[in-house]
Amino acid sequence: MATIYEQLRADIVTALKARDSATALVLRTTDAAIQRAAMDQNKPIDEALAVATLRKTVKTLTEAKADFEKGGRAELAAANDAEIRILEKYLPRGLDEAKLGAIIDEAIRETGAAARKDMGKVMGALKKHAEAALIDFGVVSKLIQAKLP
Repeated sequence: MATIYEQLRADIVTALKARDSATALVLRTTDAAIQRAAMDQNKPIDEALAVATLRKTVKTLTEAKADFEKGGRAELAAANDAEIRILEKYLPRGLDEAKLGAIIDEAIRETGAAARKDMGKVMGALKKHAEAALIDFGVVSKLIQAKLP
């Protein structure tokens, strides 16, 4: 099975052949961001780097979309929304809420966290978890705060 990065590269060629310039532009920009991240970190492009860069790009686009909506720029918000939909196809599916809750409970038990001041220990344990790549730590932070007194 092709990696996310290989699939993205193949889809650039497909978009160019189909003369879909909007999709090709989004994918080329993302390809450049992944290559730039690899150069900045001085390491080869791997699955983790591609996923991290894609998540960062989607997060930036989501924030920009919210700002455009706040500023009354519906056409720019729609353009960002289209880019987000294109890029989300390459992100791995996250964990369902029940499984995520079970992983958080396990991490709380392992670390012995009893209060919110122990949240850093729990987050550290979750980052070392086998399925850390699928975890959205922004959501996890709120869930941990809700579980710890």
